[in-house]
Amino acid sequence: MPQLDRERAPLYEMLLEYSKHNNRTFHVPGHKNGQVYEKDPINRDPYDEMRWEHHKLREMMTLDVTEITGTDDLHHPEGVIQDAQMLAADCFGAEETHFLVNGSTVGNIALILTCCTEPGDVLIVQRNVHKSILHGLMLAGTRAVFVTPQLDAHSGLPTAPSTEAIAEALQRYPAAKGVLLCSPNYYGMGVDLRALVRVVHEHGLPLLVDEAHGAHYGLHPDLPESALQCGVDGVVQSTHKMLSSLTQSAMLHVQGPRIDRAMLKQRLTMLQSSSPSYLLMGSLDVSRRWVHVQGEEAFRRGLEAVTWLRLKLKELHAFEVVSYAAESNESKAAYTTLDPFKITVSDRTGSLTGYQLQEQLESYGCIPEMSDLRHVVLVFTLGSTMEDAHALYEAFEQIQHMLIAGSGNAESGNEIEEHIASNFINITSNAPVAAHISQPIGFDMKPMSADDWEVVPLADACDRYIAEMVIPYPPGIPLLYPGEQITDEVLHILKQLADQGAKCQGVQDAKLQTLRVLLKLMK
Repeated sequence: MPQLDRERAPLYEMLLEYSKHNNRTFHVPGHKNGQVYEKDPINRDPYDEMRWEHHKLREMMTLDVTEITGTDDLHHPEGVIQDAQMLAADCFGAEETHFLVNGSTVGNIALILTCCTEPGDVLIVQRNVHKSILHGLMLAGTRAVFVTPQLDAHSGLPTAPSTEAIAEALQRYPAAKGVLLCSPNYYGMGVDLRALVRVVHEHGLPLLVDEAHGAHYGLHPDLPESALQCGVDGVVQSTHKMLSSLTQSAMLHVQGPRIDRAMLKQRLTMLQSSSPSYLLMGSLDVSRRWVHVQGEEAFRRGLEAVTWLRLKLKELHAFEVVSYAAESNESKAAYTTLDPFKITVSDRTGSLTGYQLQEQLESYGCIPEMSDLRHVVLVFTLGSTMEDAHALYEAFEQIQHMLIAGSGNAESGNEIEEHIASNFINITSNAPVAAHISQPIGFDMKPMSADDWEVVPLADACDRYIAEMVIPYPPGIPLLYPGEQITDEVLHILKQLADQGAKCQGVQDAKLQTLRVLLKLMK
């Protein structure tokens, strides 16, 4: 790799230089550097006020270019995009890095299509994966061997499969093309990737990791190791989630000989837009430079804020925070790492579900990342401040006052402890079964015929087999796959989701009053 200056942001610098020239553009995009929204300096028209409202968008449009002389081409990078990607690879420890303008979604799909090149290829997959991975399996015509994740005994949250389970799956299916896992999960819980890398590489296969929530990993001593540092072959990171690029921008990192690089590039060219956003790519370049130059200092302010809040929340006895694995009393924790930037909170009194707690926080102007039936997930980043932490603590303090006033109890830890409820059922990806490794399940693009299913009320769906995917979103992890049985426990979870007004994707009835079920079992 040629010597590159980490203090440069070559792609973004090109965009700034381009905007200074104020050239006459006789090419797309049609907004012409934003001048479509300029006020007419001579003739005032009735749309002048509307144009003024768009002035911020117009400023952004001066950087919104296309593939012309000097701007390079994402699908055949030779100039500033190539340099920017090489700098990203140096920053994050990859041998090769690709900028993604369709989010981590396109990276996950590209990796699957690269490793599974023939219909019917087998891929070992963590069961509780993001829906983009399922779409990749469908596009590739892959047969997935799903491995049940470990469940954290205290919170009930699923993490990732154990090393032993993956090893067993590889023994059962030696023709598998690779292993695909997600770590950390939406709640910041991660597993020992070094051990998993050793097991998968012993079989000569690539380990692919959806590290969408871990783009910041490995960049500060208080953060867990990154998947790349652990030796993972293909890693997808949502740079926009935990670093500072624009929403929808992401990166795909590769290392080692187990992934066909030429095939991967072809898949990305096929999947990504032929008119990639230079705003998205430029933001990736700037985000990389920010952490590349500042190093550990980039995270100091955010870490101080979230650490303060985590300690202060211990004073509020009405709430419980998912703790670091080292603090767990379990003999074998289901996770070995926890993202310090994520705080997962639940109401210990049983008065508020996760959805209701989110509504309460939002009423105080504090907007969480997501909630489930029990938990609320709060995300801090390198952009968070101590003022943010103070405001959030004050909101929790007020909510605790409300809970105590509603119960008629004195405000003391002992009184609250006496009213702790334990009747929650957490969202997990279906009830664990005796065999934690599935038979190969075929995925394809063939639509299901209307003759194959019927619609039944939710209350009548017990023991039937689902004909659609049920995906609580966020976090976007399927609760049910087509062809799976709706057990009594899963039905209870579905009823809770419906009662709480949870958002679900993949279902025809978004309110979960009815479900599509199969008339006969899928083969």
